[in-house]
Amino acid sequence: QSQLVESGGGLVQPGGSLRLSCAASGFTSRSYAIGWFRQAPGKEREEISCISSSGGTTNYADSVKGRFTISRDNAKNMVYLQMNSLKPEETAVYYCRAKLSCGSSVFLTSWGQGTQVTVSS
Repeated sequence: QSQLVESGGGLVQPGGSLRLSCAASGFTSRSYAIGWFRQAPGKEREEISCISSSGGTTNYADSVKGRFTISRDNAKNMVYLQMNSLKPEETAVYYCRAKLSCGSSVFLTSWGQGTQVTVSS
């Protein structure tokens, strides 16, 4: 079964940093784009970043541009999201999913359990 498992969440103070990890199992993630999504309490899930299969193209939502960095290590079947200058309103469950390309809505993997990020003093 193809799946991605998110980790690295936790409690961080406003202005702090976290690095999330997305580990692939059951398939070779290097063949797919990987998107990071988040869902805050009472809000719809949103895509915040995506990286192409090669890592050569990255996209960011305006809300995180300049503060978040997506990267991948295809040798390790891993994708990362470095989050800096975190804000309380970014408290959410963060998810990753594999898809055909960053512009595609065709997904290879389903929603996982995600990783909780809480930004609070």
